[in-house]
Amino acid sequence: MVQKITLSPSRDIPFNKLVLSQSNVRHVKAGVSIEQLAEDIARRGLLQGLSVRAVIDADGMETGMYEIPAGGRRYRALELLVKQKRLAKTAPVPCVVREGGIAEEDSLAENIQRAPLHPLDQFRAFLALKEKGQSEEEIAAAFFVSVNVVKQRLKLASVSPRLLDIYSEDGLSLDQLMAFTVSGDHQRQEQVFERLYQSYDKQPHTIRRMLTEGSVRAADKRVRFIGIDSYVAAGGTVMRDLFQGDDGGWLQDVALVERMVADRLKAESEEIAAEGWKWIEVAPDFPYGHTFGLRQLRGEAMAMTVEEEAARDALQAEYEHLSAQYDSAEELPEAVDERFGELETALAAFENRPVAFDPAEIARAGAFVSIAQDGTLRVERGYVRPEDELPVEPEPAAVERTMAADVEGMDSVSAEADDPKPEIEEEDGLTPISDRLMSELTAHRTLGLRQALGEHPDVAFLAALHALALKVFYHYGSDSCLELELKSVAFGNQAPGLNDSAVAEAIRTRHDGWAQLLPKEPDDLWDTLRGWDSDSRSALFAHVVSLSVNAVNETWNRRPRALAHANRLAQAIGLDMAAAGWRPTVDTFLGRVTKARILQSVAEAKGQRAADRIEHLKKGDMAAEAETLLAGTGWLPEPLRTPNPVTEQVAGNGTDTGESGETSNPVAAE
Repeated sequence: MVQKITLSPSRDIPFNKLVLSQSNVRHVKAGVSIEQLAEDIARRGLLQGLSVRAVIDADGMETGMYEIPAGGRRYRALELLVKQKRLAKTAPVPCVVREGGIAEEDSLAENIQRAPLHPLDQFRAFLALKEKGQSEEEIAAAFFVSVNVVKQRLKLASVSPRLLDIYSEDGLSLDQLMAFTVSGDHQRQEQVFERLYQSYDKQPHTIRRMLTEGSVRAADKRVRFIGIDSYVAAGGTVMRDLFQGDDGGWLQDVALVERMVADRLKAESEEIAAEGWKWIEVAPDFPYGHTFGLRQLRGEAMAMTVEEEAARDALQAEYEHLSAQYDSAEELPEAVDERFGELETALAAFENRPVAFDPAEIARAGAFVSIAQDGTLRVERGYVRPEDELPVEPEPAAVERTMAADVEGMDSVSAEADDPKPEIEEEDGLTPISDRLMSELTAHRTLGLRQALGEHPDVAFLAALHALALKVFYHYGSDSCLELELKSVAFGNQAPGLNDSAVAEAIRTRHDGWAQLLPKEPDDLWDTLRGWDSDSRSALFAHVVSLSVNAVNETWNRRPRALAHANRLAQAIGLDMAAAGWRPTVDTFLGRVTKARILQSVAEAKGQRAADRIEHLKKGDMAAEAETLLAGTGWLPEPLRTPNPVTEQVAGNGTDTGESGETSNPVAAE
């Protein structure tokens, strides 16, 4: 016969007859919020009674008091309500009165046997409350969780019911289920699950990547250009990830994005074309170097109106006043620091005035319209193609000498016909110097200039800077007597994102800055450069010379000595391509090399164990995982590394250090 169990009796005990027991096993209070529990009890009442035992005195008699070995948090919450006078001291508290056994065992059993609510059950409960009219904010307030937690749980509704069933049977982890919420397409989710089921890699990031294939990230410059709100208003859908940072999500309708980008670029270009330009080229991107070989017009900054000058002066006065007021402050108040930023931005706008061009020049020049990396409109105005240049008229003196020489030559031919041996007669008037004599005299002068210039290094530097600056900034007009050439190579094979890279933007900004400082007419360049200090001339010289660098390795143009010199140059300037902004991504490197090279890259940066963990993956998944592993490591592929000069010297002495004397692990070498 099975013995029947007897449950402990329950009764209401006045609160002032209850005390905490030293037998409660919960001593660590971290993460316990008594205030929130008290508010919940005040709202809903006590949903679970306390487990108590009678307090016995030294004689073994009950004292009328009861200790609580299990339910300490609830007791403290009730105690807080009593202190707040929201609960009477003698209010009856539902209790289960335990007898026999060990008090610590009661406390331990209650805490260990408590099963946390399954996230799916929590989601279904939140969904039921929402369907009954409660808002996400009300649900969050009622259960003392953030609104984002409620949204995350409700987001699970976007997952296929089939996958929810699999999750409830532990066929998917919570992290994997969260990854599936990126897309609301149940059919697509199930397709990815089938692919995932047969793959070794079931990581959440792999699920997200599969679900977002073929979409456009919200951080893409095209999306910033048209705006997500406009895209959604046009009927586009956005995939969001509430469980991880997603930079704004992914836009699913790529065709809509491209159409909206094209429409806005067209509208913007029509406004620019109305300025009178001969041609307009429009594209989301242009390759780096698309302006090479074109002359850029030098416009004049438009003068400010009286109102604009007054506004600028007021901003400048406020800036100077704040600077003087907080000159000795170690740390600026947040509001003041914010105001400084606003003033600097406003003053910079006055400095970057719109440029006005000569209408005659506009009629033979054009503009490039594209999208900048930050999603703003990029307009490059005032570029003249070689075929649209006006013919250069010869100087009057040169024309006069040419005509005189022609006349002299004709007279000579006529004289020879009349008299084979004419006598040379001295003429009274001045005649032009013959071409031959002019060449002889100027040859002597050229040697004189060479000798003298060689003894004046400062003038030689100025002359070289003048000659090269003419080539870079003017493209036509006055020439230099120095036979110096400067070529700026165009890149036949455009690397992804080259024109939008941080380095390209820095060069573009530096070049535009110098162009604004140089005179509009090339004839004035020499006097301008002479008036500069040596530091300014050196800085301009460095910029001009830098544009001639060509370290591109091309199969059809073998230049081993030039590339070796590029290594020396990189050493001299301490080139670090990782610091310059280059990153190993699927597009820039990892997706375009073999699996063996991907594994080698990861092993160099993160160690062999990290490489072994992704060795089983397919090529695309391996490249994506490697991008994540290499992020922030500073790892560079061999062609981008700057050789260590010390290591290179050892290699020259016969020690094996690998190709080109490079360190085997660039990350470890840093």
